[in-house]
Amino acid sequence: MEELDLKEIFNMFWAKIVHVILIVLIFMVIGILYSYLYVTPKYKSTTSLVLTTTADSNITSGGGITTTDVNLNNNLVANYTEIITSTTVVRQVIENLGIDVSEDALKSKISVSSGKSTQMINVDVVDEDPHQAKIIANEVAKVFAKQIPEIYKMNNIYILDEAEEENVPYNINHVKDIVIFAFIGLVVASVYVLVANMLDTTVKSQEDIERKLGLSVLVNVPVCNFDDTPKTIKKGGKK
Repeated sequence: MEELDLKEIFNMFWAKIVHVILIVLIFMVIGILYSYLYVTPKYKSTTSLVLTTTADSNITSGGGITTTDVNLNNNLVANYTEIITSTTVVRQVIENLGIDVSEDALKSKISVSSGKSTQMINVDVVDEDPHQAKIIANEVAKVFAKQIPEIYKMNNIYILDEAEEENVPYNINHVKDIVIFAFIGLVVASVYVLVANMLDTTVKSQEDIERKLGLSVLVNVPVCNFDDTPKTIKKGGKK
């Protein structure tokens, strides 16, 4: 019974294979238009900061980092991530660069995350202009590094990697977008085939009669095309 059901499902989709292909192609075209024309390219630049030993502990430990420094830096990471996107830092960045953007708008472009090491902080800046994203990320790192000695009276911030200008948008993947829309088209096409089959009440086979009426079919009458039968030969040898 399961093999028969699977066969019926296959035949049901095969009967409308042209419709399925057209629907998938339409959604792929929509995906191409969306990916190439609708989505605004945005570029991400990242600068990496590392929390190092303080000047006082560096002197007492003979130049090496101590367990106390590590524990202190681990505890400060959460506070530092909040300070990076604080109004004081953002306002100073806007003033230093002279850019025409509101504080809230600039904050929305900045995201902070901890690296694999808890003493690493990554500052990401997203902007439609790749050069603008780079200079903002670097300026945020510089302003933040200057604010820490004023707040905590210690200097334990080191800019490990400066942000670089990216040429490839981080938010656009044409192949991925087209595949997603093609999958959506396949789902829509499947729903269309199933609904069309549910609404179709015509009888197409002997099995349909037996299933819908609960009666057994005793005789099948074949369909004959009388136009294809040989014509009779008239007298005189002519047709």
